[in-house]
Amino acid sequence: MMRIAYVSTDPGIPVFGCKGASVHLQEMVRAFLAKGAEVTLFSPRMEGVPPQDLTAARQHSLPPVLKGDADARARDQIALNRDVAQTLEAQGPFDLIYERHALFAHAAMDYARKQHIPSVLEVNAPLIDEQSRHRSLERIDDALFLACRAFAAAKQVVAVSPQVADYARDMGTPADRVTVEPNAVNPARFPDPAKFADAFCVGFLGTLKPWHDVSLIIHAFAILRQTMPTAKLLIVGDGPERRRLTVQADAAGVIDAVHFTGAVPAEQVPSWLARMHVGLATYRGSDPFYFSPLKLYEYMAAGLPSVVSRVGTLPDAIEEGKTGLSVPPDDAEALAAALAKLANDPGMVRAMGHTARARVLATQTWDDVADRVLLRAGLAPARMDGAA
Repeated sequence: MMRIAYVSTDPGIPVFGCKGASVHLQEMVRAFLAKGAEVTLFSPRMEGVPPQDLTAARQHSLPPVLKGDADARARDQIALNRDVAQTLEAQGPFDLIYERHALFAHAAMDYARKQHIPSVLEVNAPLIDEQSRHRSLERIDDALFLACRAFAAAKQVVAVSPQVADYARDMGTPADRVTVEPNAVNPARFPDPAKFADAFCVGFLGTLKPWHDVSLIIHAFAILRQTMPTAKLLIVGDGPERRRLTVQADAAGVIDAVHFTGAVPAEQVPSWLARMHVGLATYRGSDPFYFSPLKLYEYMAAGLPSVVSRVGTLPDAIEEGKTGLSVPPDDAEALAAALAKLANDPGMVRAMGHTARARVLATQTWDDVADRVLLRAGLAPARMDGAA
């Protein structure tokens, strides 16, 4: 049986949480387990109850990174490297070290290199740039040095977007060791397509952070309601912007038509998506775009058409007019017009949703991602099921 160590030292990602990052982590573990691998999880955020189908994954809790001033938090994250190296040695041997890239983390990739174990570093964002822009980053020289060390040590770097792949190469990873692997879906979570019942419902799934521009969605929805007073807006998720967005919806006179669910477990997401007619993936034009929005693939798996902002490579993730529509960023009028177009053509909505679902289930599943990751690491998936 192949043994895989899955390392995630990011203190902002609870392994069994409901954030998009948590769902990504869980789905990769689920895909590895489905191939017959023994998976051991290493994280400082192991709290919570794992889904039933993930109870087979072994858990090893790392020391917590306590909330506090940014410098103390950075010190704690740097100190985790010692614990990661020691626990990998104690819990091994492993056939693959798989790590979700985190600030200040290098020990897992270093350990794999020293032990001549295949390794994969999954990179979801240019973390140093992101942390500096949106939060607070102390010890930036340490962050840069340790990131370069991890990138140099990794046998393979898997980036979620071309922009993140560029970041990995800028950090010193040879181009032939960097591949792009966007987010994906688990078909088992979406057994049935949307029914498009009841009044036209616009939907958003995700954490309420500024760069998701849910404020634009509320503005566009208020415009839509002027000609379609029965329309509804469903916002699935929570985050620091929720209070401000609630105030905005109230001021726009649409609060009675907007439903904020708050954070919901991953297993409940499909039932919420089933209430929508269209899913939204909006981003501000002034922000750098480097995402692979999990929400977009889940909209598609649920059989929904999507309306996306025309930023970065996001329009390439849909087939214009076939699985969704793209609109200029920061343009509430254009977004409202796209929504009105869909609302007034139920046949188009159904056809787009059907095509989107068929496409994503055929081409973009977590099982396929796991196969490709293992192949790039030099580990044929056939070895996972006990084949000789």
